[in-house]
Amino acid sequence: MSGFDDARAFWDQRFAAPEYIFGTESNAFLAAQAQRLSPGMRVLDVACGEGRNAVWLARQGCRVTAFDISPLALEKARRLAAQGSVEVEFHEQSVDGWQWHGGAFDAVVCIFIQFAEPAQRERLFQGFHDTLVPGGLVLLQGYTPKQLEYRTGGPGQRSHLYTAHLLREGFARFELLELREHEQHLAEGSKHVGLSALVDLVARKRAP
Repeated sequence: MSGFDDARAFWDQRFAAPEYIFGTESNAFLAAQAQRLSPGMRVLDVACGEGRNAVWLARQGCRVTAFDISPLALEKARRLAAQGSVEVEFHEQSVDGWQWHGGAFDAVVCIFIQFAEPAQRERLFQGFHDTLVPGGLVLLQGYTPKQLEYRTGGPGQRSHLYTAHLLREGFARFELLELREHEQHLAEGSKHVGLSALVDLVARKRAP
């Protein structure tokens, strides 16, 4: 279903920690894309976890919808939104259970969503395409296989990791605005800490 035997139990166990395990500030790559966002944009935060990115997006004036499979994560996310005095529409759902309604969003945010095995990842990327309006954006960051050497976050399965080549093929129907592999020190809570092997993608859905 999600690349793990029981995805909800797996993530609930991780998110049961009292602290925000990935921190409360937005992902640095996402924050660097602020100029691509504008107030009123409809943005979907996929597998939003504890809500740090969804809350940041709402602070930019976006109309944010976010979903995650873990009710414990969503409880923390709602608390974070309340503390920030912003509104986010949260849903408890898996990526395969989510309804990718056509033309529903102006942007999709996908930060470290690397629990998906290859077949599920293909469905996920198809969902991004389906749910975006023409001209809509995908903002994605993930780990490359070199991350297996660093072990500073991410899955231990090579098949779940991204390369620039994989993303170029996966988003072949999009206009690629940014695609790069790089290394960077992360400090995102207790789970993403230290030198990390990353790949960033910004892609725009082409008009029909």
